[in-house]
Amino acid sequence: MTTHDPDVLPNHQHVPGDVKDSSLFPLIQDVLRDGFVIIPNAFSPETVAAAKKEIEVLSKSPVAGVSANGGRNSFEGHQTARIYALLNKSRRFDEFCMHPTVMALNDYFLSPGYLITAFHTICIQPGETAQSLHNDDGFINVPRPHPPFGTAIMVALDDYTADNGSTVVIPSSHTWGSTPLPRRSDAIPVVMPSGSLVFFLSTLWHGGGSNTSSAQRRALTVQYCQPWCRQMENQVLAVDWENLHTIHPKIVDMLGYKILPPFIGNVDGAHPLKAIKKIAEKYKQAGREADTISKL
Repeated sequence: MTTHDPDVLPNHQHVPGDVKDSSLFPLIQDVLRDGFVIIPNAFSPETVAAAKKEIEVLSKSPVAGVSANGGRNSFEGHQTARIYALLNKSRRFDEFCMHPTVMALNDYFLSPGYLITAFHTICIQPGETAQSLHNDDGFINVPRPHPPFGTAIMVALDDYTADNGSTVVIPSSHTWGSTPLPRRSDAIPVVMPSGSLVFFLSTLWHGGGSNTSSAQRRALTVQYCQPWCRQMENQVLAVDWENLHTIHPKIVDMLGYKILPPFIGNVDGAHPLKAIKKIAEKYKQAGREADTISKL
């Protein structure tokens, strides 16, 4: 771990505010240097066990989704099961979006009002090949190097080992320009016990590893983006409106229902939740059922 002056943080041009908790300094410095940091034992064994049980239930249900039994292409992974739109399918996963240390790191690396851009399971089955190396904001056509447009966490529901599909990262590659191109020989596996998470910047080169073990590797990924970015998963449609009143208000904000000053995200000059209430009222007037939506 890099030594640091507790009163001085490295110069970082997109810091939205002061860091009040000095315990974050070493984590921030690790991310600034390496592009990622591991937070061991972030979630209890009981929380992890409950999440794995819920994934098993969802995977057998009609709402599992199009990739619950394997991906549709090599990037998703033909032997990688993914359940998308988790916030619409179960409240069991909500706390994984709001780990306090992750929120604090996001407060440092992202602007106020950051959003959840994606949240799904990634369960890599035995025999899966390595995912292509990528960075999560590679689809944004801005020359590198640039500040990160987002962050992400991978939550290990099973132990992450060198041979079971652990996420691999290229340390310090978040600082690269358009060259060099990533080489798999430069990538190292993220090894951590179940319940831990790895936090990384969207500019870091990384990918899913190959699973040469005899067991699946279950994980959750939560990805966040700057408040002015378009989300990868359209959360306003992915999460049914009638479910919003059951979700923590902070998560609802991160889905895209918070106005970014002065008026980004408004609907007809007003708060988006007010627009949903208007839609609910239209359904009522049409004689349709909208009681649950009206609770918003």
